[in-house]
Amino acid sequence: MREMTMTPRSPRHSPHTSHGTILAFDFGKKRIGVAMGELELKMAHPLTTISGQADARFQAIAKLIQEWQPVRLIVGLPLHLDGAEHEMTEQCRRFARQLQGRFNLETELVDERLTSAEAESMLAGMGRGGQEDKHLIDQLAAQRILQAYFDQYDTP
Repeated sequence: MREMTMTPRSPRHSPHTSHGTILAFDFGKKRIGVAMGELELKMAHPLTTISGQADARFQAIAKLIQEWQPVRLIVGLPLHLDGAEHEMTEQCRRFARQLQGRFNLETELVDERLTSAEAESMLAGMGRGGQEDKHLIDQLAAQRILQAYFDQYDTP
């Protein structure tokens, strides 16, 4: 298993593929937001929200991986604003290790601070929000995580 890169990340010297799909995940206890993007375009798009028990979640992820054939997976790493870890930080690390182990795909952790707040703000700007749109917040948060990866990190 490759060691996952933590934030902040230094430029890589190992070879990376310069094209292909990346799936990103905003992991939560109740729901997992999913986004996708292409390395060549470096644009992230909300995809879906997965809910249910762990087995059902991984079955849904397996279907997405089969459909999209990603070359890499990204998982948002929640941290306090000051960079300190909290309860969900280790759960997200564990989820990332499980993804890498189950699907044998390079999996990286990306700082996700404020992505849910940005997603809520985006929805509010569209006149949406509230309990009925929670699933959209998760997808948009995953989109922000993946776009941050494209924008800030050394992706080919």
